[in-house]
Amino acid sequence: VFFNDTATTEIYTRSIVGSVRCVQETEVIHSSTFVIAVGGRPNIEAIKGAKEYAITSDDLFWLEKSPGKTLVVGASYVALECAGFLAHIGCDTSVMVRSIFLRGYDQDMASRIGANMESHGIKMYKETIPLELTKDPSGKIRVKYQETKTSKVGEELFDTVLMAIGRKADTAGLNLEKAGLKTLPNGKIEVSDYEQTEVENIYAIGDVCQGRPELTPVAIKAGRMLAQRMMGTSTEPMDYTNVPSTVYTPLEYGFCGLTEEDAIKNNAKDSVLVYHSSFKPLEWNFLESREDSACYIKVLVHQPTDKILGFHYLGPNAGEVAQGFAVAMKCGVTKKQWDDTVGIHPTCAEEMISLKDTKNSNPNAKKSGC
Repeated sequence: VFFNDTATTEIYTRSIVGSVRCVQETEVIHSSTFVIAVGGRPNIEAIKGAKEYAITSDDLFWLEKSPGKTLVVGASYVALECAGFLAHIGCDTSVMVRSIFLRGYDQDMASRIGANMESHGIKMYKETIPLELTKDPSGKIRVKYQETKTSKVGEELFDTVLMAIGRKADTAGLNLEKAGLKTLPNGKIEVSDYEQTEVENIYAIGDVCQGRPELTPVAIKAGRMLAQRMMGTSTEPMDYTNVPSTVYTPLEYGFCGLTEEDAIKNNAKDSVLVYHSSFKPLEWNFLESREDSACYIKVLVHQPTDKILGFHYLGPNAGEVAQGFAVAMKCGVTKKQWDDTVGIHPTCAEEMISLKDTKNSNPNAKKSGC
């Protein structure tokens, strides 16, 4: 059962009733099983004036003219991706970051992404929060902001302010409590390994679920596997370990497995080897605008077992590179198997299987030559 954005719903356990608001009539739908897959919506209500004067990533592609001078508030992958392509189409673009880039991601890679964006002309308001948005007589948006460390307050005018400070599950209008189903403060729902909620016949998939990766391919696969279990063609649950992903910043970031922080946290520090190298793609050799060492790779290895715990790639076509190596990760690949693989030349992907230096043996490892 799907309820669109104009629907109001009333849900009751076992016999689930939805009243769908149509143009001329109301339809009542009954079901013995219900799947909640409403996803999430951008959260902009925390900043005074944002609801009236800011847009979100949902609105960006509906603009009828260039956003002009734009402030992106937030440091999530949505924020950095939007800032990246706005800058590349010629917009004067700034990013306002409260604390760190890409919270929850590998922070070494996140810092490299931020530095690369800054080096290509994107202004970073670091450790800064917006206090209020107001409409200036000129028609522009006046942003009052504060530096978190110094408490210094400033103001700046922008043509567009894009809020990307997080999303919340879109469950508020579903009246789930009538079905005995509780939601968390962020609107999300606790589910089992089989996507089942605390109410036996109600399931949930995607961004609405607590602790699940907020990625469209994850929701699609979880939905397919849930449908197969419901139809009796499978009993297999979704496996949420080693889910690959890519952040489409100007310098793309593809990864799978543990971050360096989590690898060290989950294992004895001395047992984790971090193989790494910076490199310059062959196709960049004739581009003076491209730095020699902007691209970077690291592979995390559990020394006692030789098992690869995670890989992180910063460079062109990161999604293509990550997708292939993710299959090996699902198979429990070891560093020896990784090294035994023959590279395809000339590619960026071959750099992944050519790593010889660790952070301990050579902190500034750099690939030279072809």
